[in-house]
Amino acid sequence: MATTPQQDSSSPVRQQLTDDERREIFVRDAMPYVDQLFGAAMRYTRNRTDAEDLVQEAMAKAYSSFHQFRPGTNLRAWLYRVLSTTYINSYRKKQRRPQEVSADGVKDNLEDSGDFSLFDRLEGGTTPSAEFEVMQQLPAQAVKDALDGLPEQFRTAVYLADVEGFSYAEIAEIMDTPIGTVMSRLHRGRSGLQKALYDHAVRHGIISPDDLTPDEPTDDEERIS
Repeated sequence: MATTPQQDSSSPVRQQLTDDERREIFVRDAMPYVDQLFGAAMRYTRNRTDAEDLVQEAMAKAYSSFHQFRPGTNLRAWLYRVLSTTYINSYRKKQRRPQEVSADGVKDNLEDSGDFSLFDRLEGGTTPSAEFEVMQQLPAQAVKDALDGLPEQFRTAVYLADVEGFSYAEIAEIMDTPIGTVMSRLHRGRSGLQKALYDHAVRHGIISPDDLTPDEPTDDEERIS
């Protein structure tokens, strides 16, 4: 039976720390995640200026509520949850420049995330080996475009799982969604990404239309939201 992580009794109680002590711990432990949070913010907002504003606001909120974080639990997932909540509550409603996309920021973040672990995870899932070999031939920009083309809820699930490497449970916490829904969104997102990459490969002559057939969602999957 799963247990809830308990606060380490040897850790200082955040509420009892002075402002200087809390600031020092936050700078030491949380600030190193800023670049990763910016990559996620770019995925949410698709705009560099809004992404910078989102990260700044999220980090300010994280600092003000840092006393609520339990030492010994996953700080990275906690920060992503703050970022996601901030986006939902603020920037998702504004959508000031939804059509402006900065390819450099998102593309660099994907390329720097470690050998495109997205390909490795697709290969480890339902994608046949032949399709994996085809996807390895595709440029990073094609993968970015395909990921951007997914509906937001699927795109976010795929990004958090296959680029950032979060577990189902962590994604459920970040997105404030049941694990079953996360699994459904991730499956449909990966299937949609696979089909988009397949179509790209056909259009650019990398494969013949008869070589591979991408998985199509079932009627039941289409009804899942």
